[in-house]
Amino acid sequence: MKTPIISGKYYHVYNRGNNSGDIFIHEEDYLHFLELYAIYIDSIADTFAWCLMKNHFHFLVRIKTKDEIGYLDARKSKLDDLHLKWKTAFPEHPDANFSKKPIPSRQFQHLFNAYSKWFNKRHRRSGTLFENTFDRKLVNHRKYFQNMILYIHQNPVKHGFVEHVLDYPWTSYLTILSNKPTKLKREQVINGFDNVENFSNLHQYYQDDSSIEHLIIE
Repeated sequence: MKTPIISGKYYHVYNRGNNSGDIFIHEEDYLHFLELYAIYIDSIADTFAWCLMKNHFHFLVRIKTKDEIGYLDARKSKLDDLHLKWKTAFPEHPDANFSKKPIPSRQFQHLFNAYSKWFNKRHRRSGTLFENTFDRKLVNHRKYFQNMILYIHQNPVKHGFVEHVLDYPWTSYLTILSNKPTKLKREQVINGFDNVENFSNLHQYYQDDSSIEHLIIE
């Protein structure tokens, strides 16, 4: 049974390719997935850490409360013309009402469906891209929060892709260290490690994942 998604709670969100197949092949795949993530997920969740691997990904998110979720998600600007056409052509049709708040679980499904269609078309493949809907584990302790960030950023090292977290481009690690504008909750992440120096130092060493074994879903 899937862990329910509850407003205001923190989750480790994970998914992988069907039969452990690749879900990212070229740089454009990684970039497009992140673009779609911003479109579908930024409106319903705060993101604290992420990592994209060849055949799976990890995100640490907090689902926004109903009051925090706006009536129109980040796709509104791209769909204004479609909204107008629907409202003009079918004013009484229930789908013409675009003032409903997005549902978090459905937004994740929209993300995966949109990416699957794009990936299949781009790489001339068919069939299911992801193994299942998506897995998630509730992160309900400050220490778990810190260890999950370390686990996510060190995933490429533990899988043997690189020797250091600095060498892998598809995680949030470098974004957290930078001063560039970001929607990532950089300040909260740094505060969770007390300061940026401690954040960086803890990433230099292999972490024991035993304390968060129940949150790891690989």
